[in-house]
Amino acid sequence: MFHKEGYKIILWATTLLAIIAIGANYLFDNRMLVYIIWIACSVILLLVLQFFRNPKRDFLLHNDHILSPVDGKVVVIEKVHEPEYFKGERLQVSIFMSPINVHVTRFPIGGKVVYSKYHAGKYLVAWHPKAASENERTTVVINHDNHGEVMYRQIAGALAKRIVNYAKEGTEALQGADSGFIKFGSRVDLYLPLDTEIEVQLNQKVKGGLSRIATLS
Repeated sequence: MFHKEGYKIILWATTLLAIIAIGANYLFDNRMLVYIIWIACSVILLLVLQFFRNPKRDFLLHNDHILSPVDGKVVVIEKVHEPEYFKGERLQVSIFMSPINVHVTRFPIGGKVVYSKYHAGKYLVAWHPKAASENERTTVVINHDNHGEVMYRQIAGALAKRIVNYAKEGTEALQGADSGFIKFGSRVDLYLPLDTEIEVQLNQKVKGGLSRIATLS
């Protein structure tokens, strides 16, 4: 199963790679070279297909839990000053996605989308300290009836040149549902209330919609 954001790219990649592979058969007499080109085209196509995969998952939904919005590795757990929306201290949990991870972004909690903003910016590597404030990014805040406001931020990386955000202000967010997509390596930051119980550790691998990041008080 593939994500809808990848349909055009998959079609173009399949067409282009098929032309190259078929063309090599007519352009080169060296059969070993032709086989190498075929293999290279097949590998590239497999990489494109795996990048845009959108596996079916049985989400572990819970009102008090913050689920991981993406697949990846936890790279930051710390108390920070959040200047854009809260303008105060929050617990930040950052998840880095490599190009081989599933890049679907999912709502970490249910509630009403009260803030959704896109920021143009740079393309520093996703783990750079200034990536959260200087890279291309989108910021989304969800207001939960029982636990108040939770923010997550999609951050483009050095390879990610397009962030897709489905969260619109005034709409309802369903925990675990698709909220966007980031094309190629990138990062997602969560900003949580200070009394949140964090349930992951640094360098822990997590899966979107399945792994519990934290429990809200």
